Amino acid sequence: MAIEKPGSGGKWYKLWPWLLASLVLALLLNLLSGLSSNELAYSEFKQLVKIDKVKDIALSEHMVSGMVEPDGLPAVIEAPRVARFGCKPGLPCQFSAVRVADPGLVTELGQANIRYTGVQEGTWLSSLLWWVFPLLLLFGLPRLLGSFGMGLGDGLLGIGKSHARVYMAANTGVTFADVAGIDEAKEELMELVEFLRNPDRYRRLGGKIPKGVLIVGAPGTGKTLLAKAVAGEAGVPFFSISGSEFVEMFLGVGAARVRDLFAQAVTKAPCIIFIDELDALGRARGIGGLEGGHNEQEQTLNQLLVEMDGFDTNKGVILLAATNRPEILDAALLRPGRFDRQIALDRPDLVGRQRILEVHLRAIKASPALDVQALAARTAGLAGADLANLVNEAALLAGRKRKEQVDMSDFEEAIERVLTGLEKKTRVMSRIEKETVAYHEAGHALIAETRTYADRVARISIIPRGIAALGYTRQVPTEDRFLLRRAEMLDRLDVFLGGRVAEELVFGDVSTGAQNDLQQATDMARHMAMQYGMSERLGLASYEQAPGLGGYAMLPAERRGYSDHTARIVDDEVKDLLAASRERVRETLAARRRHLDLLAHALLDKEVLERTAIEELLATTSQQALAPVGIAAAGQSSAAA
Repeated sequence: MAIEKPGSGGKWYKLWPWLLASLVLALLLNLLSGLSSNELAYSEFKQLVKIDKVKDIALSEHMVSGMVEPDGLPAVIEAPRVARFGCKPGLPCQFSAVRVADPGLVTELGQANIRYTGVQEGTWLSSLLWWVFPLLLLFGLPRLLGSFGMGLGDGLLGIGKSHARVYMAANTGVTFADVAGIDEAKEELMELVEFLRNPDRYRRLGGKIPKGVLIVGAPGTGKTLLAKAVAGEAGVPFFSISGSEFVEMFLGVGAARVRDLFAQAVTKAPCIIFIDELDALGRARGIGGLEGGHNEQEQTLNQLLVEMDGFDTNKGVILLAATNRPEILDAALLRPGRFDRQIALDRPDLVGRQRILEVHLRAIKASPALDVQALAARTAGLAGADLANLVNEAALLAGRKRKEQVDMSDFEEAIERVLTGLEKKTRVMSRIEKETVAYHEAGHALIAETRTYADRVARISIIPRGIAALGYTRQVPTEDRFLLRRAEMLDRLDVFLGGRVAEELVFGDVSTGAQNDLQQATDMARHMAMQYGMSERLGLASYEQAPGLGGYAMLPAERRGYSDHTARIVDDEVKDLLAASRERVRETLAARRRHLDLLAHALLDKEVLERTAIEELLATTSQQALAPVGIAAAGQSSAAA
């Protein structure tokens, strides 16, 4: 016996609830229209005519209506009905009455000098509209709102419909030519493109394309861009939706949207489904504080797992997803047969940054003398989105200065703006604050230049930027580094503490300006002791969970795997590392005090020092100390006392 699928008998099974609702609504409107608290019996109306308490009568074939004086009502009707009329004191109120056959009515109204008019009753057209309007309200309004993109077009307000945006092949606007710096990931995804273009090449060998591809990477590394490029290269429709758009407050809505999304994709195959921020939908079950499988997020995830098991990629539907928190995804999503392949995107290296910059430079009028390789070297650690923003900021700065081309000076300013914030030209610092900041930044720079494994200093500035930065020392790495040795980390610790120790040495006091430096130094010392096995007392064990791509630990902090005794040893080790670094820095600054004073005085004079000026000052061989100025002199006097 064949089982008929719902809907195979036509669409009428979907219409009868709407027809029934329309009928009920129309009957209610008709009933309410017939109920009037101001309706009189015809005999009561005739009595009011006799005592001259009515006026402005409107006569139709079946109804009589007009105005009645409030003092006349108690004479013909009972008190409760008078109250329902709601007449205001001294003002007439409206009444109506069903007309009976009364040929002498007009004569009586004329004899009483009551003004009356005739009114034509509604036609068959108005009656028809009275019944059709509820139908138009129920059917037309959702369709109209749906046409404006409010998601109310289908079903009961369209709540179970997928909100995926569908881009046709020519509308994604992105191809692999627009993607740079991630060549290995492009090669992996080209296989998907080839399958969508020439599926028979794989089918004749019995090969199956992966059902799902998970793109993993830090924010801004190009996950969404890469997915759009795959659709643009393959020339197929592209369904794009965020994981958070599935989950709603109503139970079952997310699962319905998942079903609808895959149903739409099958009708447009071959195509690509792209789910951005998959961690909003695919979080491991039981982690979010609700145990069991009865909450909305888990039901939606379960439906996604079922749909991924049920559809066949040989039909040409491929699922792509992106996340920067793969460590919190449910294990069932990552097993073979669902997301078979994972592609990791890292921050671009020097060559990758150069290629990314070249792609974005196509859209602006850049100077031919622009050194893209030098620019890439100065942007270490920036992701693709950061580089795109950098190029745009440089173009805006050049436009503000009414330049014809964007040159290197605009990019230098854009780098400072992106990395350290907007320059606060109107912020006025006192002389004491400027001296403190100058010696602080000079301490950072001098330690960085005297440490073998520290990055070279490119610029020092005491111009306030951003929210709280009163000055900064920008270092540029000579090469991309993927591993750090213990000696290199110790040199970086020294650079972090250079500013704080310089304040102690020069002024005999410290300020709050080293707060961020101390935070970074403490974090690095703790990682050395707990993650990297660089502590003699703790040995080679790792006591801390490594953060994921989004900077979050895989397990909650309270689930630590060490005792209180070990925690005390960790605290002691961190203090020892910082104390040893402080002593090394103090020795260096005391021995190079002449250079520290030179850098601070130059900063007070010029506010910004570039690499060339820094090298000239550090090349000075004379060890004669400069005369201290301002608070520095006072600090030295108090220290001597």
